[in-house]
Amino acid sequence: MRTAIYPGSFDPLTNGHLDVIERAAKLFDRVVVAIAINESKNPLFSLAERRELVSRSVEHLKNVEADTFTSLLVDYVEQRSGQAIIRGLRAVSDFEFEFQLALMNRKLNERVETIFMVPKDTYTFLSSRIVKEIARLGGDVGAFVPPHVKEALKKKLSKAR
Repeated sequence: MRTAIYPGSFDPLTNGHLDVIERAAKLFDRVVVAIAINESKNPLFSLAERRELVSRSVEHLKNVEADTFTSLLVDYVEQRSGQAIIRGLRAVSDFEFEFQLALMNRKLNERVETIFMVPKDTYTFLSSRIVKEIARLGGDVGAFVPPHVKEALKKKLSKAR
């Protein structure tokens, strides 16, 4: 079974993320959306909340599951019997950082491949950070995230005010 791991903080999951997940699901027998704790980010949603939002977003994909991890990514890939790491590239500016990560992951475990996927052009401008900022300022994020994520953002941000 070919398994790919799609890691990220997914705070929150966007339609760009979902586009990459859906296309990866066509290429691999199993795709694990691995939600990470990123110490350099201050997440809006807890790890459990992010897992629930991702799970609801991918429930229509029978070969996709959501999980969380706190270990080194290549160790998590081994633990889940994965062969590949999926990384999304929105713009050329993403490439340098992602390329460095891919090389480091290869150095740590040369058995694990990194595959770069580009989202549809309609999502290349999209990031979780931008979505949160639009939502914080009262803008409509309905075109950028699944409906239940939009509602979760609205609820979470109304509590913060």
